[in-house]
Amino acid sequence: MQTVTKEAQTQGQNDPVAGAVAGELEAINSLNGTSLTEEEIYTFAVRLCDNQTDRDQEYFSRQDLEKLAELFVGKTGIFDHSWSAKDQTARIYRTEIVDEQGMVSEAGEPGCYLKGYAYMLRTEENAGLIAEIQGGIKKEVSVSCAVEGCVCSICGNDIHDRSTCSHVKGRLYEGKRCIVRLAEPTDAFEWSFVAVPAQPRAGVVKGLRKDGNLAQVLAGLDREGSWQDELRLLQRQAAAGRRYLDNLRQETVRLGLMAQAGLQEKTLQTIADKLEEEELEELKACYQKQLEKRMALPVQLRYGGKEDRQTEDDKSFVI
Repeated sequence: MQTVTKEAQTQGQNDPVAGAVAGELEAINSLNGTSLTEEEIYTFAVRLCDNQTDRDQEYFSRQDLEKLAELFVGKTGIFDHSWSAKDQTARIYRTEIVDEQGMVSEAGEPGCYLKGYAYMLRTEENAGLIAEIQGGIKKEVSVSCAVEGCVCSICGNDIHDRSTCSHVKGRLYEGKRCIVRLAEPTDAFEWSFVAVPAQPRAGVVKGLRKDGNLAQVLAGLDREGSWQDELRLLQRQAAAGRRYLDNLRQETVRLGLMAQAGLQEKTLQTIADKLEEEELEELKACYQKQLEKRMALPVQLRYGGKEDRQTEDDKSFVI
């Protein structure tokens, strides 16, 4: 079982449930057996996760999202994954799968995401948080859940089991990128408001925008700018770098098979896949030296002016 934490986002005051509407209040009271009134609660929606490949090269399938939809009903919202009762601030009372027209996941599924509907009490302590949600300050949340396995898109095995899978997330194999499905959710623990998302690129929140790639983000910031040529150059350079590394790995494996007859190709490939350019170059040079020692050929003529220049083997060449 794997535990995963992923970033998501709240949806603010323009959301249809920013304030209880018909049916919402009944669902909230049914969840906990309460008799809350509309004046006592504040409701908002949370985009928990989708079926697009994220920056960790991981994704949920629609089937997994449907299971998470069941698991997240009733789960509490806290702060910074602090599992303390005093940090409980909101709770999800219902969920749904939302289709995203025109979107297709890298795994080939129609785009969709898991949407949670949450409520909190209108108290003096929560007034500031409600204002921050409505003002777009508190947007990012992080969800924590458990999954049965992490399935490699190349071989279909668990990517953490190196006895059955030798692939690396994000790497190309015969033109196909390795991505990982977070498969068969078994539990949803909580969802948290976080100050800074765990992912390094602050400001780009998973599931927030449809324009998820760099070109679309830049276009949204500067449609008339001159970034297109530079981006195309970077893309060509990146593609060339990936091809070089793939070729370097293949050549290292080839030399390794010749230099160390006892190793299997799969073993060498697993080793090469884990190494970067500098390490691969060093290993390749090591294999080359081993082959030169093993396959060196004797020469008939010797040069350099040393005393063995005219040995018995060279007499037939003396004029």
